[in-house]
Amino acid sequence: MEAAPIPPAPQLPTGPLSGPERARRADRARTAATGLAAAGVQAVAVTWVDTSGITRVKAVPLARLEHAAAWGIGASPVFDTFLLDDSAVCGRYAGGPVGDLRLLPDPGSLTRLAVLPGWAWAPADRYDQDGAPHPLDGRLLARRETGRLAGDGYAVRAAFEIEWCVSTGTGDDFVLAGQGPAYGMARLTALAGYLRQILSALAAQGVAVEQIHPEYAPGQYEVSAAATHPVGAADRAVLVRETVRAVTARAGMRATFAPQVLAGGVGNGGHVHLSLWRDGVSLMSGGPGPCGLTREGEGFAAGILARVPALLAVGAPAVASYLRLVPSRWAGAFACWGRENREAALRLVTGSSGERDRAANLEVKCVGLAANPYLLLAVLMAAGRAGIADGARLPEPVESDPADLDGQARRRRGIAALPGSLAEAVAAFETDPVLGAALGPEVVDTVAAVRRGEIALFDGASADEVVARSRWRY
Repeated sequence: MEAAPIPPAPQLPTGPLSGPERARRADRARTAATGLAAAGVQAVAVTWVDTSGITRVKAVPLARLEHAAAWGIGASPVFDTFLLDDSAVCGRYAGGPVGDLRLLPDPGSLTRLAVLPGWAWAPADRYDQDGAPHPLDGRLLARRETGRLAGDGYAVRAAFEIEWCVSTGTGDDFVLAGQGPAYGMARLTALAGYLRQILSALAAQGVAVEQIHPEYAPGQYEVSAAATHPVGAADRAVLVRETVRAVTARAGMRATFAPQVLAGGVGNGGHVHLSLWRDGVSLMSGGPGPCGLTREGEGFAAGILARVPALLAVGAPAVASYLRLVPSRWAGAFACWGRENREAALRLVTGSSGERDRAANLEVKCVGLAANPYLLLAVLMAAGRAGIADGARLPEPVESDPADLDGQARRRRGIAALPGSLAEAVAAFETDPVLGAALGPEVVDTVAAVRRGEIALFDGASADEVVARSRWRY
């Protein structure tokens, strides 16, 4: 996560959309549409991510983009309560057939899609019909938390690791593609042309890639994009995933980002990297805190660590997530931290000597790609901000696999296992005062309702059944 010129994060409007703001959005969309038309674009896919982590879409002809950017595209608020199988639940604040929202594509994020000729993409912000921000919109929540940190003088840079598995099967069974050893050159060679197509498509779409390589699980690969401001990082997570999906389909294969692809396997992670900055200076190194953290950097990390069990209701939001979140698989199954410790829920990545002032960051290991990336970054920033405000301090770092410590040693050091089920995570989430205050009752109630809906959906299902029914939903 080296320092690089990063555009300022978009800020959340303080009230309903004004006439001048609508006119500004329309003007930017009109200018963008001219360039897109010259490139042969005919339609724009406008996406948002629901509470279950599924990317949903509505699309408009390019000629309609200017109006959509200013006035939005109609969409039901019921999507806030959709489960992964497209059934829906009802909460106190969301669900049911009544109501309407407006999806406003962000003109500044319009991207011509390299793999879908004639198409462009834009993430949406959701507003109500009176132009007020929708309280359940994850992208707007991430903007709000970014703004709150900015008001305190801080900035966050973030990035996602995207892991996926590739299947050559024609049906819903997983048929391994890209055979070879974990991290092996043989596996890269097997799908070298396919991986090059992914890199080419991402480069054409303006996504800076830092790494691409075979991962541990059979048929698994990973791509890591460069860090940017939190809303942009979440946008990139959506764009990268859908680009990988499209390239894979074009190659006659199928990609899955599910928490677990084969029961008993390692599964796909979606680790988040975060660093805290002030006035262009990293607060993750060069300080008096543990491993060189500044006091603010330590507080930010400690705030996140203290709320990891509650954060899992957002970051590991599927029943299948807890089939992945087991010890000694580098999933971060214990609520602890450590320098370069890949078994800790929170890993401090220091970087090499000589670049730590640019490269040091936190890696949240226990989260996955079933999460809504916008909502996940919102809760991580809220937790970190609370840690700074409270002057929180980190416990002693863990320098080994916590599973290798006996139970008494873990208790003595305050190292607790993370929730072993989605129900446990939801209970922690609902009672966390910091997250509740940051998100508001609408979000807390709806997240809990959707999670309980998924728990009921898989009640009594075996691990094999959970995996089979989740595999192709992400």
